[in-house]
Amino acid sequence: MPEYNFFESLKNKSKSVEAEMSFFEHLEVLRWHIIRAVIAVAIFAIVAFSFYDFLFSQVIMGPKNTDFWTYRMMCKAGEALNLEGFCVDNIPMNIINTEMAGQFMMQINSSLLMALALGFPYLLFEIWLFVKPALTEVERQSARGFVFYATILFVLGMLFGYFIVVPLSINFLANVSLSVEITNQITINSYLTTVATLSLGCGLIFQLPIVVFVLSKVGIMTPAFMKASRRYAIVVILIIAAIITPTADVITMLTVSAPMFVLYELSIIVSGKVQKAKERQQKEFFEN
Repeated sequence: MPEYNFFESLKNKSKSVEAEMSFFEHLEVLRWHIIRAVIAVAIFAIVAFSFYDFLFSQVIMGPKNTDFWTYRMMCKAGEALNLEGFCVDNIPMNIINTEMAGQFMMQINSSLLMALALGFPYLLFEIWLFVKPALTEVERQSARGFVFYATILFVLGMLFGYFIVVPLSINFLANVSLSVEITNQITINSYLTTVATLSLGCGLIFQLPIVVFVLSKVGIMTPAFMKASRRYAIVVILIIAAIITPTADVITMLTVSAPMFVLYELSIIVSGKVQKAKERQQKEFFEN
């Protein structure tokens, strides 16, 4: 029967306690990152709530008005290129409220959505601060500029979604008519959901190069695979563009799909650079 060693047992128990303390310390650090992120979002929400008149009339309801920037540019392009039906002069739908607290909740929800959009860079910064200590020096060097590039892509995606995808989608959906007896009475919640989903969704879609960079780092994505899948990606992008564009002309489809093509090609370049860096590191390792 093995001899019981009291001091060895006490030592092992001490190591276990240290490990548990380390785990709880990580939870404590994560908790403070979350608290700071929530505080930042709350501050942005208060700011959005304070300027809600401008937010509602100019930002939220902007794509519904025919004098919106996108519609004016479409009219100018239609006149310059002699394209019929390219100018948007009517959006046949009315915004209604069907709930007692609907307008108040809409004000709260839209303020929070605006806060999330404005606070997205800070949220990325908090994520980076939490993940950074667990990375090696090489990984930190590789991920340098993560917050900056992710923020730039998110802002570009939001602008593309708000000024291109949202107005084209609203114009298309508002003009869908199965019968003259049916009028489009759109609830404010449905309208807000459409604007927010498409805008934030495009902001997230524009994170594709960042996602590909991470997947390439762990070996899941390769430039060869993305090049081989390019034809399928083109078909998917064109289908999405055809769905959200108001007319069937090629110019509008290419306008919507062009940034998606650029993102896909940019992602291939990013994946290729990651693969070359890996091959260079492997070569240096075997040479040494």
